[in-house]
Amino acid sequence: MTLAHRVRLVPAAEQEAYFRKACGVARFAYNWALAEWQRRYAVGEKPSEIALRKALNAIKHQQFPWMLEVTKNAPQQAIKNLGRAYVNFFAKRGKHPQFKKKGKSRDAFRADNGRDGKHPDAVIIDGKRVKLPIIGWVRMREEVRFAGQIMSVMVSREADAWHASFTIETAYEPEAHILANTVGVDLGVTALATLSTGSSVAGPKPLRRYLKKLKRVARALSRKQRGSNNRAKAKTTLARLHARITHIRQDTLHKLTTALCREVATVVIEDLNVAGMLANRHLSRAIADLGFFEFRRQLEYKTVMAGGTLIVADRWYPSSKLCSVCNTRHEDLALSERTWSCASCGASHDRDTNAAVNLARYPESWAGSACGAEGAGRRRQATVKPAA
Repeated sequence: MTLAHRVRLVPAAEQEAYFRKACGVARFAYNWALAEWQRRYAVGEKPSEIALRKALNAIKHQQFPWMLEVTKNAPQQAIKNLGRAYVNFFAKRGKHPQFKKKGKSRDAFRADNGRDGKHPDAVIIDGKRVKLPIIGWVRMREEVRFAGQIMSVMVSREADAWHASFTIETAYEPEAHILANTVGVDLGVTALATLSTGSSVAGPKPLRRYLKKLKRVARALSRKQRGSNNRAKAKTTLARLHARITHIRQDTLHKLTTALCREVATVVIEDLNVAGMLANRHLSRAIADLGFFEFRRQLEYKTVMAGGTLIVADRWYPSSKLCSVCNTRHEDLALSERTWSCASCGASHDRDTNAAVNLARYPESWAGSACGAEGAGRRRQATVKPAA
């Protein structure tokens, strides 16, 4: 199994200067390869990332000798990323690759460890420090959690902090899950997650908490003169605030998904149309502040690691409109009705709790797909779920 662990680095001043230089080389190589790709395509050739890497290696000693000051993996991996971007573009999984601009793109470079990890540029970990190509040993805030063969390390900058993301190939065995319970999880805006057990987890809503400060800091940045030191300081302040908002959201989601995977054998969630929900101008900010897609992404790999099962209910499963007592479907239930009573049995329901209970019963009560990919009737043929 291939796992990744992201660790905060504590570089010295000369090491941070090297990181910035390596990021600049990677950005330049990406832009050079993109321009060369477009030129070759315009004259009728069929470009490829392998040919572009060979072309750059042939000319960099004479035309770009400053590239030799950093690890050779920085420009080579940047061109590989361009090749992957074009593969996604032709497969209609992404947009056409764009040129990277300094200060407006993510600063990062990759050091590849190879398949054996024995070449001179190998990445070595020793406790709370890591040996990177050319620069040598760099301090880390914590030790890497997983033991195994280090395949690569991605060094990136977030605000004014540097991180190293280690990709590790390890012989990981899923835990033997002794639990046999099934819990449905209903995601919402009022509460981040409502469980079928009756408990709920409130969302931290970090963007809402720091929105006024975010506007004030952004306004201060816009008033600074371009190219000045004060503008650079204001830009760093704004980046730190954005990073803090992201960290608060990620921390909540990681703690929630980890607790679910450790305590529950089977987790059932809905196949939410997040893109469609973000089109609602009244709720888009609140929905984006919660991170529904990230919640599902974390559950997908954590349930595998914990030896559990994740079931994604069909997008058209009426979890909110079914009475969890008598199974009567109420088609006229409005989104604004947070509590309602069943007309058949008279049971009173909280909308989110009722949906979570129905999701917990989904594996036995609904003839849909366990992964949410198969249809559930003629309505499943629609490509976008209608707005409530």
